Amino acid sequence: MDVVGNFDLSNTLTSYKDMFFKSKKYWLIYLVLVIIFGLTTANKKNLIHPEFAILTFVIVAILGIFCIVFYFLHDSDDELYKVAFVIILIFGIVCALIVPICDVSDESEHLTRAEITSRGILFPHWTGEELGVDGLFNYTVGQVYSSQRNDGAGFYTIESINFFKSYLGDTVFETPHDTDKINNTPYLIESTFEQNPFFGYLPQAVGVFIAKLLDLNVIWMLWLARFFNLLFYAGVISLAIKKTPVLKIPLLVVACIPISIYQAASVSIDAMIISFGILAIAYFIYMCTAGEKSVTQKDIAIFTVICILLGLCKLTYLAFIFLLLLVPFRNYQKDTKNILPVIFLSIIVAGVIGLMWSRYSTPTLLHSWRASRNLVNSTLQIQYIKDNPGYLVQFFKTIFVRDLRHLANGVFSFFGARQVVDHYIDKYLIVTLSLLSFLAVTLLAYPQKVKFELKTRIGSLLIILLIYIATCFIQLLTWAFIGKFNLGLSLRYFIPLLALIPVALWIKYNPIEKEVYDKYAIMLIVVFLATMIISFATKYYWIL
Repeated sequence: MDVVGNFDLSNTLTSYKDMFFKSKKYWLIYLVLVIIFGLTTANKKNLIHPEFAILTFVIVAILGIFCIVFYFLHDSDDELYKVAFVIILIFGIVCALIVPICDVSDESEHLTRAEITSRGILFPHWTGEELGVDGLFNYTVGQVYSSQRNDGAGFYTIESINFFKSYLGDTVFETPHDTDKINNTPYLIESTFEQNPFFGYLPQAVGVFIAKLLDLNVIWMLWLARFFNLLFYAGVISLAIKKTPVLKIPLLVVACIPISIYQAASVSIDAMIISFGILAIAYFIYMCTAGEKSVTQKDIAIFTVICILLGLCKLTYLAFIFLLLLVPFRNYQKDTKNILPVIFLSIIVAGVIGLMWSRYSTPTLLHSWRASRNLVNSTLQIQYIKDNPGYLVQFFKTIFVRDLRHLANGVFSFFGARQVVDHYIDKYLIVTLSLLSFLAVTLLAYPQKVKFELKTRIGSLLIILLIYIATCFIQLLTWAFIGKFNLGLSLRYFIPLLALIPVALWIKYNPIEKEVYDKYAIMLIVVFLATMIISFATKYYWIL
């Protein structure tokens, strides 16, 4: 009641009005940059039918100005988490609504898992005979993938899931069936990310459950699942920004690069991976800078739980647990002799849980269309590596040369279900290079003096390399054809690693003062998010 009673609408509006004019330089620059970048995403069709693109620009212009003014009202480090929440939620909601039906990578399969979870089924039930390793090779490479089984094997979801597969990549203006009611008739589907933990789909499942409970149109299953996933992401990122005492802007930039918000505003489990990854790094930075005798066993326990939850979503990130060894030992309340057993216990617990989960989840990959379609066989892939030593050398050359170039492009590259060839690459060169430059300066030369011990910096770099190589190698075993390098890598797999770069690699010199840099950083964050929204308008909605 006190909060409501103390709220003065008149003073609040006056504050916004004053700050609107005080921040005029920044939102004017914002509008100019959005126009310039927005035009680079346009094509001939947009020139003929510019209506939707212009409408989108007006919307993001208003929202962007609001975000910039809101930041100026809360421009202290102590309140930056509020700004993070508002920016993520505002642009994320627009993204969730404008991105076509299940257009994000594997989104229809994630939605299927969310639907199953919404019915209280935490572990999907496979129906049918088990497919052995030998059975995988009865398929041909060119076999057409069908989401619905005709052999009585698969997972039971509901008939409405078929709508999202039938109109994959279409906008709501291109289908007459988005207003159909939800059809709960049982429907057998081939795969549903059985290998992922159930809690990775709880936010999305809440959205699906509400859509069913309120008897909404079928499209709301997708929109509400996206919204609650985004809301969870915004909450965790805000917590991370609030927890870390330093490097708040670098972490916020990583959390708000377009590909991060694109994934967060989808039904993908990547929203949880990215947010938990950034939260773990925020907690690590907190422990490194907490001061002598400040880090308690409770802090260690919380960090361990975060790492375990993150690692169960993506196994290679269990390696974050080793960051406990990189915290200056003087910061722990107990001395080195007494704290090491606690740290090693945390590492062992995380490792055992990860191993147990791996033993459960790995066989479930056989219950997926990927196994049959891609001729995946980890055993034969390992045998091929043993028989061809040069293959491993070529593997490292591939992931550190060819794939790094591809990953760099991923900061502003979005999956498009309609694009058959090279569908992970959108050619937005000017925007991509500008975003990469901004990201590099923020991560490598952010103007805040933070002293990390040499062991902390070197150890963080080694963990970055370890997770990157391990993830690529797992892709080699579980995704690539035998003897091939079609690893299917995407920057979304490695976004949490970007947040660790300011700890591992930091260039001390930056002539710009922190307070000034922060203002421009927030403005540029909003610029690139607005450009992302405009790029979807010009790409998918060139005519109403």
